[in-house]
Amino acid sequence: MKLKIILLLGIIMLSMTSNPLLFAKGKEQGTVSFNDLSDQKRVDVMMDGVLFTSYIWPENVMKPVLYPVITASGKEVTRGFPMKPRAGERVDHPHHVGIWFNYGDVNKLDFWNNSEAIPANKKSEYGTILHKSIEKKQGGKGRGLLVVNASWVAPDGKELLAEKTELLFSNQGATRIIDRVTTLTAVGETVSMADNKEGVFAIRVARQLELPSKDEVIMTDAKGIPTKVKSMSNEGVTGSYRSSEGIKDDAVWATRGRWMDLNGTIEGEKIAIIICDHPKNVGYPTYWHSRGYGLYAANPLGWSVFSKGKETLNYSVPAGKSVTFKYRMVIHNGSDLSDEAINALADEFAKK
Repeated sequence: MKLKIILLLGIIMLSMTSNPLLFAKGKEQGTVSFNDLSDQKRVDVMMDGVLFTSYIWPENVMKPVLYPVITASGKEVTRGFPMKPRAGERVDHPHHVGIWFNYGDVNKLDFWNNSEAIPANKKSEYGTILHKSIEKKQGGKGRGLLVVNASWVAPDGKELLAEKTELLFSNQGATRIIDRVTTLTAVGETVSMADNKEGVFAIRVARQLELPSKDEVIMTDAKGIPTKVKSMSNEGVTGSYRSSEGIKDDAVWATRGRWMDLNGTIEGEKIAIIICDHPKNVGYPTYWHSRGYGLYAANPLGWSVFSKGKETLNYSVPAGKSVTFKYRMVIHNGSDLSDEAINALADEFAKK
């Protein structure tokens, strides 16, 4: 009898450690804490005393971002360029930094593509998101909350949108979760967010998580400015997209889905990055602006672009009113996540 009980317990423990679904549903593990280094324009997010990511707002990035992003096993999943370039990675799209939230058409200003690479005579066409303040930092067992305020401003300094963002960081061992809740309030006048492919919640991933490609690609931004994405060696490049609708790889672009999984291998270890949409978001389920060269983004606002004119949204925020966007990003190392596991994470998030 005792032998049967021991064997049964062993089977249960083995299934829990090998099944990410049970792991995700289990109790949160470890700690989350914050190191406030505002004098260096950053707040470090620590998990079990080790850096997971930093909330940073350097003047040359034109928006606050989370960078770098590191798995529980120490693998960096974000591209280094332009902050800390690494050998063998792409050097296109300097505005793709870490994890960010912005949009390509806000009162006809391009917030998405703004970077220090924009020439001075073009700066009048771009907007900037300025970090304003840290409202709250609360660490603890399993999770920690960072609340920040920012301002979406025109080139003349006029504020268009006031932003309040809650970043909830969860430490579940090999599974790390970022729940982002961003509320935008139109200041002074109605703010338009016309259909545009450049948005909204995004990460630019490390070279190893890109999709293998032999072709040179020329990409254009919302203003038609071309960027040449050169062909490169595919050695160590292992990325693969899978959507909640069963669509895979390059075919996921301009399709809708409640979640997306990007999985691959870094230094021999399986990595999965999942983005979950929220049922209360505008445009749910979101369109995916996800590319094989490493841009991985959910865009609920670019309907006409993604549907080739069959749908139109042209969203706007009335003066004095607000809109809230909620997204979950899961960073998991050591194994792939099954559809069952991802659906459980998405269902849990949908209740928040």
